[in-house]
Amino acid sequence: MKLINWTNIRFILMFSLVIFLFSFTSKRNESRKLSKSVIIFVGDNAPFVNQETVNKLLIENNRDVKSIGKDKLDLNKLEKALNAQEMIEKSEVFVSVDGVLKAIVKQKTPVARVFDGDNSFYIDYKGNTMPLSTNFTARVPLVSGEINKKNGGDLAELFRIIHDDEFLKKNIIAVQVMPNGSLKMLNRNFNYQIDFGGTVRMKAKFNNYKAFFQKAVLDSSLYKYKIIDLRFSQQVVCTK
Repeated sequence: MKLINWTNIRFILMFSLVIFLFSFTSKRNESRKLSKSVIIFVGDNAPFVNQETVNKLLIENNRDVKSIGKDKLDLNKLEKALNAQEMIEKSEVFVSVDGVLKAIVKQKTPVARVFDGDNSFYIDYKGNTMPLSTNFTARVPLVSGEINKKNGGDLAELFRIIHDDEFLKKNIIAVQVMPNGSLKMLNRNFNYQIDFGGTVRMKAKFNNYKAFFQKAVLDSSLYKYKIIDLRFSQQVVCTK
């Protein structure tokens, strides 16, 4: 007859106890109420959407967050609700160990503001439309003229170039899309018009413009010009 292996029995009992305590703790943790909700905005953008709006999306029917049990939350559903908000690019929702419902929110980044008759809206960094906000007005170039599926991608790239360049971001205040597809731009501090041409060689044209500007601003000749023409390769043509 084999002797009872008490070591194995103790191991089985300890293992069973661990499973029981883990299950008990998990059940108890899931049944706990939330303590509060916290919204964290990431990125450099000013708040186009405020914390109250995000909180209403997190807490359905505007209930008190402390009345909601952790086991009643569908975090995936909450993330989808936040990501569907027109000002939000991406979000992450989770519950911390101390029962805090947290939402990390990245807002969309506007790079241009379009005036389309009585309608006005932003174009975000990815080239999608974005409504205006009652909380904040972005300092981005004002755009007029027709934007459609044919030219939308190239224009979005143009706006990204302006947004990512500190000099252009500060100086280019308006872009007009002409019927033939060419672009005209206005500078913040001078009265001349920039004849940019079409959306080809965009970075090269802007580099030519910046090199010209840095040289011309030293002798104050920028005040003399009415048109700065960037349509030609390797040169900037100025008209007084």
